[in-house]
Amino acid sequence: MKLASLFVLASALLLGACAHNTAGIAVDSNGQVRVDSSSFASDINVTDISSMMVADLVKASALIQSKSSSDLRVQYKFTWFDANGDTIEDEATSWKSVKLHGMQQRQVSAVAPNTQATGFEIYVRETYSH
Repeated sequence: MKLASLFVLASALLLGACAHNTAGIAVDSNGQVRVDSSSFASDINVTDISSMMVADLVKASALIQSKSSSDLRVQYKFTWFDANGDTIEDEATSWKSVKLHGMQQRQVSAVAPNTQATGFEIYVRETYSH
């Protein structure tokens, strides 16, 4: 029994050590930048943050720029906030994948899930393929 418990613990530690860093870069609708991975930030830039009203909904956009001469696979996700700063329907928003060729840039956009959204954040992270 003790041997089985030790095996489970060792397996969990080994699998945890194989996990990739999913930290990236966040930029909010006010242009505030948060870098959670400085190595990733040396390869990617997120700029030209803007928003506009489409009917009664906020439409957000950002420019994701590769600073690398190699291909990069990244994911991005828009998170929406109400006037109180609370997250709106975060679980309903999925990560979207983009492949950037060397030095390529890609404009991305999203529309708020409802009329309560007043602000947003875009988070960009590296995608790891196995």
